Amino acid sequence: MTENTLIEQAVLPTFSDKQAHVGMPPLTRTRRAIAFFEFWPTPLVYFPVAILWLFRAIQHRSLTLPLCANPGFYLGGMVGESKAANFGRAGEYARQHIADWCRVQNDKAQAEKTLNTALEAITASDLHFPLIAKPDMGCRGQGVRIVRDAVEVAAYLQDFPDGGHILFQQLVPYEAEAGIFYIRIPGADKGQLFSITLKYQPYVYGNGIDTLRTLIQEDPRAGQLTHLYFKRHEAFLDQVIPEGQPFRLAFAGSHSRGAIFRDGRPLITEALTTALDQICQDIDGFYYGRFDVRFRDTHSLQEGKDFTILEINGVSSEAAHIWDADSSLREVYKTLFHQYNTLFRIGAINRRRGARSDGLLALIKGWQREKRLGRSYPDTE
Repeated sequence: MTENTLIEQAVLPTFSDKQAHVGMPPLTRTRRAIAFFEFWPTPLVYFPVAILWLFRAIQHRSLTLPLCANPGFYLGGMVGESKAANFGRAGEYARQHIADWCRVQNDKAQAEKTLNTALEAITASDLHFPLIAKPDMGCRGQGVRIVRDAVEVAAYLQDFPDGGHILFQQLVPYEAEAGIFYIRIPGADKGQLFSITLKYQPYVYGNGIDTLRTLIQEDPRAGQLTHLYFKRHEAFLDQVIPEGQPFRLAFAGSHSRGAIFRDGRPLITEALTTALDQICQDIDGFYYGRFDVRFRDTHSLQEGKDFTILEINGVSSEAAHIWDADSSLREVYKTLFHQYNTLFRIGAINRRRGARSDGLLALIKGWQREKRLGRSYPDTE
């Protein structure tokens, strides 16, 4: 494994000293390092949402009506969907904005053959190292790693569950990352951008004296998330980080894996809305969800240019700006309630247009399969 550095110098913009988060607004200190509700257990956060869901389900006589919101996606993109299948719904125009990818099924009984198949698929898809390896079925940054050569591909295959599908995706040459939440009412000419969340990779900086362990412990935010960072960087914890040397604590743009989220809604513009709308209307059966994107800088993003889609998430998506440390519990539930009221509204319209959900049993089975696989995924980088 190569030494963890702030930037993969071969593919991302270079910088010096403490210049970080290239293309992003400065990561200024918030009123508090972590909101008191940021890392509540998911069942606790979503308990009020479950009550709302039940109320709307009684009104609409369907527990699974929201799955109709994206009739083109398996279970609407709630659970158990394939990332590759979601990409496959994209037309020619939308595909131009998605990072190149290929999918491989793991077979540990034939490890050498599977590695060769993976390398052949990578070459055939015109991908080049470094790449992102991640589960084709997964959420919240599960199992995401950078693979830099064939040796690291083989190691990832070895750690990945037998029979599971892996997505290899081109590493986008931008550090700036965001989650952009899109909604379109069926029949409407144009959709809307409901939310933008800026995703910052967390770093600590060496002083030539302290070990990585101490740097993490003394950081206002990272020091409260040592359970995330200590295990991930166990091999480096007792190393003294050189003066000014940045050390990246997390790569995956997932809040639950340690990424820092900031409310980016002021970046929403008519130009960006138009650009995303053109893409979304070229994705069959898609009306509601979040795009995870990397982009050159905020100026180009606002112009609707120079961004690349990493993932398309369906009806289980969150408008993730609610996990900004300066957010409030009121904003969390105001946003979530709006989301799920909108889901039932879109689902009802699509049901009248002929869409049918796969039912509660299919939803339960999809959730169980996703959870079962998730427990076997490799550690996230």
